[in-house]
Order: sequence, then structure tokens, then C-alpha cells
Amino acid sequence: MRREQNTAPRLRVLPALALSLALLAVVVTASLAFGAGGVGPERALGALFGSGDDEAHFVVTGLRLPRTLAGIVVGSALGIAGAVLQTAARNPLAEPGLLGVSAGASFAVVVSIALGASAATLYAPVAIIGALLGCVFALGAARLRGVGDDPIRLVLAGVALSSMLGSVSSLVLLIDQRTRDEIRFWTIGALAGRNIPTIVTILPTVVLGIAIVLLLIRPLAALSLGDQVARSLGHRVRMTRIGAMLGVALLVGSATAVSGPIGFVGLVVPFAARALVGPDIRRVVPICAVLGPALILVADVLARMLVRPSEMPLGVVTAFVGAPVLVAVVRAQRLPAL
Repeated sequence: MRREQNTAPRLRVLPALALSLALLAVVVTASLAFGAGGVGPERALGALFGSGDDEAHFVVTGLRLPRTLAGIVVGSALGIAGAVLQTAARNPLAEPGLLGVSAGASFAVVVSIALGASAATLYAPVAIIGALLGCVFALGAARLRGVGDDPIRLVLAGVALSSMLGSVSSLVLLIDQRTRDEIRFWTIGALAGRNIPTIVTILPTVVLGIAIVLLLIRPLAALSLGDQVARSLGHRVRMTRIGAMLGVALLVGSATAVSGPIGFVGLVVPFAARALVGPDIRRVVPICAVLGPALILVADVLARMLVRPSEMPLGVVTAFVGAPVLVAVVRAQRLPAL
């Protein structure tokens, strides 16, 4: 009987992961096939298989493929970061966008551009530093009595930080014309115009962030049961949280450097993953790594198609998806267990 209880949850991961991968494959195909321009699915698929015309080949391989790859990397990073942050804070509303982690990364990039930085390759380390400061605030607020125990107060603290950083960023943009021109589309979140060299630049930090999460996966699973339980199992709670902050900062900072701040992905994806495989972060992280890209690419396809021939900001579409989930979690009689 004991053996069956230990193996049953693991068996649940396989069909959930297979379903998530199938969904991602469909969404990736849609991301390559659909767009705001005149290259429709038939011409796009022809270009993928080598029989398309020059225009279709350029649109698919030069425009849609890089933003699809960017969506995969960004989605995985934000999905995993959300799951880790929620577990470290022991709060299902602890999402990078809501708690100011993404705002910290975005603010750091705005300041760096205002101070003269111009190369996109410099955004990643600056964004990681800003995200790390946001993580310190988020987990610090989560440990405060009366704040961390109340999900609503925790979110309000994060919103206050995000609003403050956003206000300062807006002030910088009003003062500096060059910064405003360079960053006005980046600050609302987008995948358009991203190229493969930029994606390759942030891959090492994303891989490092995922590696840190995997190294801490067992202590984090114990931490979700409470600090005392984690200590009784021999884990160092403080070092686990510090490592989790570093991993989240690497993931969120790298993602923000590529796409700008994109909210609600770190809330919706872990929420869906826990619904599929339960609250254990050891099972949630692999699902988040696949569902994150699926959500980002679905939102990106909708952003291209809803207001053709123009495009909606990606951050606006993810907000439309994530806001109802946030309301549902808040209005629930019992918050999802972690």
C-alpha cells in the first residue's frame, strides 16, 4: 500500500507532461503559421517545408521563428520562477509581476538606458540585479507578520512596489527623450523584433537559474510544508530561500531583458500545473516549463491577430488571461494549498 502511494503521483506527471507537450507543439505551429501580415498558414507551412516563396520564407524564418523561440525561453523562465517564488513565500499569489520582481528588473533596465547603456546584451545582467532586489523585497514582505500571512496584503505590498518603480520609470522616460524612444514598446512586454542572437545571450543565465532550482527542488518541497518541517528534515531554510531568490532573479531578469515585463504568467502557469499534478513542486516545475511557453505563445498569436494589421502589446493579452485567474483565487473560499 505504501509503495502504491509513493508511485501514483509520479505516474500522474507523465500524462500531464505529454498533454502539455502536445499543446505546446500545436501552439508553436500556430505561432509560425499565423501573423498580422499577408503570409497566411498555407504559405507559412510551405516555407517551413522548403517549398514557399521568398517573402514567406523571410517572414517565417526571419520574423516568426525568433519570436517563437523567445516565447519558449521567456515562458519557461517565468513559469518556473512563479512556481519557485510561490513555494518560497508559501503563498499562491506570490507572482513575479504582482510582487514587484518584474518591476524591479524593468526599472533597472530603464535606469541603465538613461545612464547611457545601449546594447541589448547589457540588459540581462542589469535586469537580473533589479529582479534580485525585487525578490529580496517580495520574500522579505512574505516573512513579515500580518503581511506574509495574508495573501491580499502581500499582493498589495508588491503592487505598491511596482507602482513606485513604475512611477519613477515614467519620470525618467519623460525627462529623457532617447530613453523614451528606445524603451517605450519594451516596457509593456513584447516578443516582436527579437532576434536569435539576443535569445542566445540570455540562455546561459536561464539555464543557470533552472539548474539552481533543480538543485533546491527537494529543500523547496520540504519548505512548502513549513519551516519547522524543513528543518526537521535536515534542510537549511535560510540558504534555501536565498538560493530560491537567486534562481528567480536569474530567470525573471533574463526573461525581462528579452521581452520586457510580462505579468500574470507566473501566476496562471503554476496554478494550472498544480491543478494537473498537485502541489508538490517536484512535479509542478516540469509542467510549468512546458505550460509557460504555451501560454506566452497563445497570447502572442492573439496579440497578432486581434487587431490586424497592427498588434496588441503582449502584456495586455496576458493580463486579460491572468486577471480572471487572480480574481478567482482571491474569491475562493480556500486558497490553493502549496
